[in-house]
Amino acid sequence: MHFDFSDDELAFRKELKEFLDGELPVYFEFFDLPPEERAERSMAFVQLLSERGWLTPAWPVEYGGSAQAPWQQMILAEEMVAHGEPRTGQYMNVNWIGPAIILAGTPEQKAYHLTRISKGDVLWCQGFSEPDAGSDLAALRTTAVRDGDEYVINGEKIWTSNAGIAEFCFLLARTNAEGRKQDGISIFLVPVATPGIEVGDIESVLHPGAFHHVLFTDVRVPASCRLGPENEGFSIVRTLLANERTGVARYHRAAGYLDRIATWCAERDLLDDSAVIETLASARAACEAARLLVYQVYDEKTRGLDPDVSAWAYRTAAVRAERVVNEAAFTLMGAEGLARHSFADSQFEWAVTAGVAGGSYEMQLNSLARVLLGSKG
Repeated sequence: MHFDFSDDELAFRKELKEFLDGELPVYFEFFDLPPEERAERSMAFVQLLSERGWLTPAWPVEYGGSAQAPWQQMILAEEMVAHGEPRTGQYMNVNWIGPAIILAGTPEQKAYHLTRISKGDVLWCQGFSEPDAGSDLAALRTTAVRDGDEYVINGEKIWTSNAGIAEFCFLLARTNAEGRKQDGISIFLVPVATPGIEVGDIESVLHPGAFHHVLFTDVRVPASCRLGPENEGFSIVRTLLANERTGVARYHRAAGYLDRIATWCAERDLLDDSAVIETLASARAACEAARLLVYQVYDEKTRGLDPDVSAWAYRTAAVRAERVVNEAAFTLMGAEGLARHSFADSQFEWAVTAGVAGGSYEMQLNSLARVLLGSKG
């Protein structure tokens, strides 16, 4: 299997990298910024991308894109994390929320939301996980009850990144308690400023504002906020889960930290130690395995296939790559790795979240097992 980039794709990567090197000559993690500053700087940056047609290149032209092949979106993902992911939460808008609206939105929803997302002037959060329903989305308990031309929403979401600075929430709620639990879920595009929504921080060892819990108490939203048919939200979500799992090139970020750790070792004359070389090589192999698997996902997308199984396989490999690089960092850097914002500390944040974000590592393994080994349930 060969993944050779075309001349146009190589030229695009070169042009993009030169632009990013000029705008962001010094590497830093945008997610380390305080939430308000992060939102302001990210918004300004993605608008620069939008002006160049680089924010939503794979979208159809009529929705603000340039109808490029999925490979261009992948190149964007790699180069963005190599420069600290200046899009921050906007990658979710581009890779997941926007395509869901393209797939199932009304003309009015498309005109309003896709225009704003493609211009980079709106932030979203994703209301999926709940206290008793984390990666098992179908077990959610938040309800949306129809009342005339409105829905009344009650429930709680947790681990909701960006909720403190987001303008809209892509919300899953139960609209029917009968039948299979997957069949009674609907999607709502909810303004976070709607009365009855309360956002609170969840303290963690990660960057400020990383997680929030969101309470919905008798929140009234017009029926026009529902995305797609009632009770069919889960099928829409399943169709686009591969986009969520591959939206951030985590393997590329991990490889970048591995390069910095290798340089740190070289500066201390540690590369003559075979144990050091073996540790670095094992971590590099894990990153390259994840890269190969995500390239398979994009190859299947390009050929019009549904890369469900490939996306699950990639996701598990990406989690392993994040964790192996983190382990290598602490092993090689020792006590220096414990300092705040050291290479080991920074990679630790991503390794911690890798096994949860986008569906837990264990759930991905379960999904693979059901497909590859067969399910009797």
